[in-house]
Amino acid sequence: MTNIQIRSVSSPFNVPEVASQAAIALVRADAMGLLRDKITRLDESAIRCLAAGLEEAGIARSFLAAIRHPSCADPAQLASLLRGLNEALDASPVPQTEWPALHEVLGPALLACLAGVSISSMRRYLAGARATPDSVAARVHFLALIVADLAGAYNDIGVRRWFERPRTQLGGSTPAYLLVGDWRPDDAGPCRVRELAASLVSSPAT
Repeated sequence: MTNIQIRSVSSPFNVPEVASQAAIALVRADAMGLLRDKITRLDESAIRCLAAGLEEAGIARSFLAAIRHPSCADPAQLASLLRGLNEALDASPVPQTEWPALHEVLGPALLACLAGVSISSMRRYLAGARATPDSVAARVHFLALIVADLAGAYNDIGVRRWFERPRTQLGGSTPAYLLVGDWRPDDAGPCRVRELAASLVSSPAT
């Protein structure tokens, strides 16, 4: 994941809550394969790039008109809009873009294992030769959200290693061990993995 390298911030994104919600949206969209351009400034152009990806994927249509011109919104309103957008991203699997984005970060063997599919099936989903079943799409989306949470603490190699290292918070199990077979995002094990990854958003990597 190399599309986001923020070097400067402009108003109203210098307001902490706005900056936080905008960063979450951009990193999440990048992990979902929805960003087409590199983001180096946290400003209106970054939001326009985000909106273009969302529009193409058919996500958060009710937010698009409002967020295209963030300078028109006061910081509290913009933060609220971005929170709603993040909720929409959380609830919107996009397997056609998430497969290639995750494949780039995780590689074929780890991705197929975590998604609970064979490598041959994964390749067909990745190529668009077969539609991704809803249950698999839910797992792939869940993995994209985890990768987004890890992005601020690890590079791609670190992300891969994170899934395969035992964690005391998981009772000594690896995250990958709790993401095997026909799991569902709301199962206890996967929820614990997501909570652990999400804790890194506001904490140093461990």
